Amino acid sequence: MRKPLYWFLIVAAILFVACGGKKKKTMTGDDVVNIEEFMEAYPALSLPFTFSDTSFPARENDSLRIAPEVLHQFIPDSVTQKAFGATSRPRYYPVGAVEAGDGERYLLTRGIDKERKVLLITAHDKKKQFIAGFPVIKLTRNTNVAVRVTIDSRLNISKDLTQTLPNGIEISGHDVFVLNSAAKNFSLIMTDSLGDGFTELINPIDTLERKQKYSGDYGNSKMNLVSIRDGQREGRIHFFIHLEKNDKECVGELKGDAVFTSASVAEYRQGGDPCVLRFIFDKNSVSLEEVEGCGSRLGALQCSFNGKYPRKKEKKKATAEPEKARSRS
Repeated sequence: MRKPLYWFLIVAAILFVACGGKKKKTMTGDDVVNIEEFMEAYPALSLPFTFSDTSFPARENDSLRIAPEVLHQFIPDSVTQKAFGATSRPRYYPVGAVEAGDGERYLLTRGIDKERKVLLITAHDKKKQFIAGFPVIKLTRNTNVAVRVTIDSRLNISKDLTQTLPNGIEISGHDVFVLNSAAKNFSLIMTDSLGDGFTELINPIDTLERKQKYSGDYGNSKMNLVSIRDGQREGRIHFFIHLEKNDKECVGELKGDAVFTSASVAEYRQGGDPCVLRFIFDKNSVSLEEVEGCGSRLGALQCSFNGKYPRKKEKKKATAEPEKARSRS
């Protein structure tokens, strides 16, 4: 009498495993994953959808982590290298998927390493093949710009940036991107660049004396400045450095005093600061040379102050017109 029940339980167990008991694969590299399983890791998003610099969680759920070797099966590493470089091994997490019509789909992925937080947007065709992708948000440790990205119902990708300058003035930028499937890229169709808001870099030592031989301003662009001013005593200089390199992946400042070790070479060494920076002057330029690593001051260890910066022409100060001689009465 019990045999029919026994066989019924066996059949039920087999049906459960076949129909509903399938174990969901992980993206951590332990399982073999196909494109359908990869895309299932991305929850559906409704439009409009907004993601900002404050949307990155303070702590990630590692059960959702996507290993780089899994991600790069379906998204070329050339996309991630634009944000992280070739040597970094970031952790990736799915944000969600957007249906883009005609079977196309956008995937939004968070990427994080020790130095950066990135939001990647990638487009995939109706056969789930990669079309294009780019890092729409790139944040470093010293990023002081608020960023908000919105995908609207027409699939326009709007990027809004806001920054408060040291003088309290707030500036903003606005870019709009759309997918160009034929060109296989996300095209910038409208821009009001945040960079255009910078009319002048604030130099905190600008008013100090510049009578010494090498005192002056050096730099190769508006936002790259090496400012040298007279020191408080012989053989010393005050300096202020502001650099923006590698498409603003390396941005930072350094301010302090340097001591001349020879007629044309000065060094910055400060107790407790691992950064040691050498200034090598000639008639028309200054070369910066890192003796000890200073890259963390520019937002990432692979960033560097190293470089040669030409001397800028000093702006002539306006002088008051001489007072006209009074006519004799």
